Amino acid sequence: MSNKVIIVESPAKSKTIASYFNNEVTVLSSVGHIRDLATSGKGGLGIDVDNDFKPTYKAITGKAKLISELKKKTKDKEILIATDPDREGEAIAWHLADELGLDLNENNRIVFKEITKPAILEALNHKRKIDMGLVNSQESRRILDRIIGFKLSSFLRNKIKSQSAGRVQSVALKLIVELEREILKFVPETYYTIHAHFGKNKADYVIPKDTKIKKEEATKIVETSTNPFTVTDITTKQTTRNAKPPYMTSTLLQDAVNSLYMSSARTMQVASELYQGIEINGEIIGLITYMRTDSNRLSKEFVDPAKRYIENVYGKEYVGFYKTSKKDSSQDAHEAIRPTNLNLTPDSLENQLSKDQYKLYKKIYERALGSLMAPAKFDNTKITLESNGNMYTMDGSILVFDGHLKVVNDNAKDKLLPNYKVGEKLNANNVEMIEKETQPPARFNEASLIKTLESKGIGRPSTYATIIKTIKARDYVTVEEKRFKPTEQGILTVDTLNTYFEQIMNVDYTSLMETKLDQIAEGNVEQVKLLRDFYDSFIPALENANEKMEKIKPVVTDKICPLCGQPLVIRKSKYGQFYGCSGFPKCKYIEQIEK
Repeated sequence: MSNKVIIVESPAKSKTIASYFNNEVTVLSSVGHIRDLATSGKGGLGIDVDNDFKPTYKAITGKAKLISELKKKTKDKEILIATDPDREGEAIAWHLADELGLDLNENNRIVFKEITKPAILEALNHKRKIDMGLVNSQESRRILDRIIGFKLSSFLRNKIKSQSAGRVQSVALKLIVELEREILKFVPETYYTIHAHFGKNKADYVIPKDTKIKKEEATKIVETSTNPFTVTDITTKQTTRNAKPPYMTSTLLQDAVNSLYMSSARTMQVASELYQGIEINGEIIGLITYMRTDSNRLSKEFVDPAKRYIENVYGKEYVGFYKTSKKDSSQDAHEAIRPTNLNLTPDSLENQLSKDQYKLYKKIYERALGSLMAPAKFDNTKITLESNGNMYTMDGSILVFDGHLKVVNDNAKDKLLPNYKVGEKLNANNVEMIEKETQPPARFNEASLIKTLESKGIGRPSTYATIIKTIKARDYVTVEEKRFKPTEQGILTVDTLNTYFEQIMNVDYTSLMETKLDQIAEGNVEQVKLLRDFYDSFIPALENANEKMEKIKPVVTDKICPLCGQPLVIRKSKYGQFYGCSGFPKCKYIEQIEK
């Protein structure tokens, strides 16, 4: 066995990396986290609140044997920890180093943004120490989530039979409930649009901005829009349509939900498969860069070859300018999601990928390549028509240069207009008014919820799919036509938390906390102070809520317990509602509620 050992999280990733070294390097897997906070100590938090929030860690259930094997296989070896290049990965690296007795002052950490042989070999040339700023940041997040998760969830279960609460999960649920209330109080308004038809072409009546035309006015406009119509103006101008930036986690999830009909959880699973490596012609290759990122930056190592690729395949005129925008909230730890090798085109891999892998890889490939291509150009024409002072317009568009649309298909179609001249008289086949109604805001689907969470700075790329999975699993929302509708329990949970825990449910506070966690990583915020400030305001709020809020009593039914003769009541568990004896705990009779 070799003297060098690389440890990664995923068995799939370890298999890919091992294939690059011909068994000259041992590659082992931790299978994710190996330790977590214990459930011992005060309140079962695994945290010594009175001693600077000192955490106690223990091996995750089922991981003790794996840790023992890692110790055996790495004894007297050079150990390099190659967990994911983000805050969570850094924390796993620290837990591994601590268990394996590594010196934190030594360079025993390597990172890479893609799993390809050149990237791994390059990483071996840039060994570094474990970044304790990132570790402290992740530890702070975990402690916050443990305090809120344990104490607030216990309070909710006791008082209203809700299953759980969370620092980010509850705010996401609040957004869904607030939107539902907007929808319920929405009052629709009737308005009209007016159209004149000229054979196959249609002209639209020009309605002033932010104006709704009522029936009487619409009727008058139709009656006075008589033949002939006169062409009063024709304008043509060239417009450009720039390519969209390459994907980051949030935009990939949104696009996959909207256009590929894949859930956020499924999208992250498939992206992980593409990142960790697919066997292509006998070689295991990571096809995309790391899929958890909030940056749309592309590395110079990708941009320069990509521009040469575009020129060689499509022509010099298709090469665009590289542009990026770094958001204030972006950790920018690594670049956007992109293919690792442009020569591995989606079509060339279709037979070697699953259906979902192919669809997602094609999206990622085209978006990254298209972002470096020239803008598409259109000739847009507007024809203005007039009848008795009523103004109508026709719009047409012709694609004159496809640019990035050569690669990124957005179904842009030419809309041709007749060759009219100014002053020409036209006869309309008919003029009609169409009744419409203003619509309430649409409920969130997965894509729009993720977009809103990102825009408000709630959560991070690695948490979006988990947030959605949790609120669905807790029976806080139902999914109707792929959109979230809060349940009565979800609304009750939000109202309870809003009443007693405004701090936690405040969107701005939640966003600020994410920023402060980032600042811990940078060394600009002191970890213990952040935790103490939170704890000292949260605990009094919890005590106040426990004192003031009455427990919701179970609903008494007219059914009688067959064991003791007392009325049955409707109770709740994590598995749903059931009948239970009102004499509990003396009588433990239960009965299923037939659906």
